[in-house]
Amino acid sequence: MTQLPRVLVLETPEELAQAVADAFVADAADAIAARGAFFVALAGGTTPRAAYTLLAQEPRASRVDWPHTFVYFSDERCVPPGHEQSNYHMAAQALLDRVALPERNVHRMEGEIDPAQAARRYAALLTETMGDRPRFDLLMLGMGTDGHTASLFPGADPLADDDRLVRAPYVEKTGGYRITVTPRVINNARHVLIAAEGLPKAPALYAVLHGPFEPQVHPIQIVAPADGQLTWMVDRAAAAELAPN
Repeated sequence: MTQLPRVLVLETPEELAQAVADAFVADAADAIAARGAFFVALAGGTTPRAAYTLLAQEPRASRVDWPHTFVYFSDERCVPPGHEQSNYHMAAQALLDRVALPERNVHRMEGEIDPAQAARRYAALLTETMGDRPRFDLLMLGMGTDGHTASLFPGADPLADDDRLVRAPYVEKTGGYRITVTPRVINNARHVLIAAEGLPKAPALYAVLHGPFEPQVHPIQIVAPADGQLTWMVDRAAAAELAPN
C-alpha cells in the first residue's frame, strides 16, 4: 500500500544537509539490524554533497557500518569517473574515499562507455546483487527546477521502457545521453528521500505537490513507492510557495 509522502521543511540548507545525513545513518542502522546489509542509491547535486561530507565526519562516520553498506547510484552523466560532472566522482570525493567502505561495495554506473551498454550492464548488476526485483533500503533523489529527477526529464513519459530497470535516455535539455534507474526501481525502494533546496525550486515543488498529475511535465510526480515511504526534505526557501507548517 502506498503511504502518503512526508514533507519535512528545514530552516536552512545546512539543517537540510544534516537531516539528509541523519536519515542515511538511521536507515543504515535499521537495514543492517533487520537484514544484515544496507543497500543505498546515491544522488548527485548540492544538497547530497553537503550530506555526504557530513557522513564522512564524526559523529556520523562511526555510526554507519560501512563494511555492510552497498552503494549504487540513481543516475549518472555519460562522462568518465574522474570527470568533474560525474556523480560518482562527487560522491567519492565527499564520502566514499573518506570512510572505511570496501571498494567492492561501491557500484558505479559506467558513464565512459556506450550509454545503452552501460544501462544494460547496470541492470544486470542490480539483478545479480539484489535479485530480479531490486529493492533499495534508501534511494536518494533530487529535483530540478523543471521537475526532473534522476535523469527523467520533462517531455517524455517517465514510464517509457519501464519494463527495464535502467535506461539511457537522450536528454534534449543537456544535449547528451544520461544513465538512470527507472520508476520500476525507484518505486520498489523501502525509502525514497527527495532533497531540494533554494528559492528557484519553489515553483516546481508547489506544482509537484499541489498541481495536476502531469508526469510528462514534472517527471518527479511519478515517484510513489508501492510498499515504502516517500520523504521530501526541503529548506524554507524551496518551501516558499507551500502553506506554512
